[in-house]
Amino acid sequence: MTEAAPLAPQRRALILEIVRRDGAVRVADLVEQLGVSDMTIRRDLDALARTGSLSKVHGGAISAAVTTADEPPFETKAALESRAKSAVAEAAAALVKPGSVVAVSGGTTSYAVATRLKEVPDLTVVTNSLPVAQLLRPTGTELAPAGHTLLLTGGTPTRSASLVGPLADQTIRSLQVDLLVIGAHGVSERAGATTPNLAEAQTNRALIECATRVAVVADHTKWGVVGLSRFIALPEIDYFVSDDGLDAEACAVLRDAVGQLILGRTQA
Repeated sequence: MTEAAPLAPQRRALILEIVRRDGAVRVADLVEQLGVSDMTIRRDLDALARTGSLSKVHGGAISAAVTTADEPPFETKAALESRAKSAVAEAAAALVKPGSVVAVSGGTTSYAVATRLKEVPDLTVVTNSLPVAQLLRPTGTELAPAGHTLLLTGGTPTRSASLVGPLADQTIRSLQVDLLVIGAHGVSERAGATTPNLAEAQTNRALIECATRVAVVADHTKWGVVGLSRFIALPEIDYFVSDDGLDAEACAVLRDAVGQLILGRTQA
């Protein structure tokens, strides 16, 4: 006889126990552990978030110690929706032409794109992301990957390891880039692409102003999420790159609003 799935109160108690122990949890992991649907887990997370027991993030939840007006740490977000981010990164990297100047914003999805750029020859990469800079920085006598030139902005680091603030903005405004690859905390039809960090929103706007084309990279779990500050409206986006988990309604909205919707394919 198949063991019955736990009832809602039991599930939510187990979810809280995992979050308190590990600091974060993925929806996909909870679906597998608890033997219920993705939708059921998301309803449980909604209920727990309403009581302040935890905070929802893209693809999962984190400890309530991280408030909704702040970004979770880079390491916490990096563990969420890795398959979807990989699909987004593969599709976005195809937009980058050899020999071009590309800016890469902070965030784990942008970082995933940067991992694919190591093989694109003769790039100049501008970034305000400390992890991206570390990824692309040559070490010791090693040559830069594929002949890259790396430019790291100044600024004050956020919890998500992005350099922001007046110094970053001033540096960015002196540059011109062919393509900006920029992540988002959330995206919606009304609000566009948003972040909970006001200084990061301002620096994102500086990046957008210096770019000929803008590619917003966001996996399907970020649709419908709204942060405190908008940095770009949907009609201003040249490419919106997501994964094939994005629902049909969101796809319809985006196809009407942005320059081009691109969906990366997740592996079965």
